[in-house]
Amino acid sequence: MWLPPLLIIPFVLYNLVAFDIFGGQGAGWATQVMSVGMVSGAIWGLTMGDLLILGALVLLFFEVLKSTRTGTQSILDHMFSTLMFVAYLVEFLLVPKAATSLFFICLAMSFVDVVAGFSVSIRAAGRDVNFH
Repeated sequence: MWLPPLLIIPFVLYNLVAFDIFGGQGAGWATQVMSVGMVSGAIWGLTMGDLLILGALVLLFFEVLKSTRTGTQSILDHMFSTLMFVAYLVEFLLVPKAATSLFFICLAMSFVDVVAGFSVSIRAAGRDVNFH
């Protein structure tokens, strides 16, 4: 079964919050979700942006696992992952609300997805070829 690139989820979520689709107060990704007092006396805070990065990292892990498949599905997967990277890049360069470090980190994850996908597939294909 073919799945679309999973990194489309952080892309859509970022845009929903950045463009205030839900009608929030405008704090967006800087909204503090929780804070925990540490033994050192420091207070560790977690923001919505931090959660987006954490979720995108988990999705990137599954994308790398998907890239180990071979066949027609893997070609489609690589093609759509590349298109997803292009969408991230175009939005980062042209849309002012996407010119943030949070969006750039998601863009970098999309790039890693593309490079890892092609690298793993090429490596796996090389093992499948036998010369006699």
